[in-house]
Amino acid sequence: MFDLVPFRKSGNDIFSFFSEMEKNFMQNFGGQLSSFKTDIVDKGDKFILEADIPGANKEDINIHVEDNKLTITAKHNVGKETNKDDYIRRERRYGSVQRSFDVSNIKVEKIKADYKNGVLTLDLPKKDEDAPKIKKIDIH
Repeated sequence: MFDLVPFRKSGNDIFSFFSEMEKNFMQNFGGQLSSFKTDIVDKGDKFILEADIPGANKEDINIHVEDNKLTITAKHNVGKETNKDDYIRRERRYGSVQRSFDVSNIKVEKIKADYKNGVLTLDLPKKDEDAPKIKKIDIH
C-alpha cells in the first residue's frame, strides 16, 4: 500500500547546503576526512547518537568537545604496506573520517560513549530546561 521512506528533516538552510556540498566534493575527489552515517534519537531527557564506524579500533576513535561542538574523528590504518601492483581490484578505503555536532543543549560532563561491532553509541543527556522567566513590567 505505502512504501516505507526514511524520515528526513528539511535541510533548507544555507549551512546544510554547504555542508552537503563539501561532503560530496571531498568524497568525489578522495578527500582524507570523509564522513560517516549517524542516527540521532530524542529520548526526552537525552539524545542517543549512533554512528557507523566499521573497521576502526576503539583506540583509533577520538571524541572531544570544544566551544559547544562535539567532534568524532576515527582513523582506519593498515598495519603493513602492500604493493599497489598486486591488486586486481581495491574498493576498501583506509584513512580518516570526521563529524561534528552542536552540543550547546547537552550536559557535556555527563556524555557516555560505547563502541561495539563497528557502531559508536553516545548517550547525550540534555540540559535541564528552565521554566520561562516571566517578568512583569510596570508602566509609569
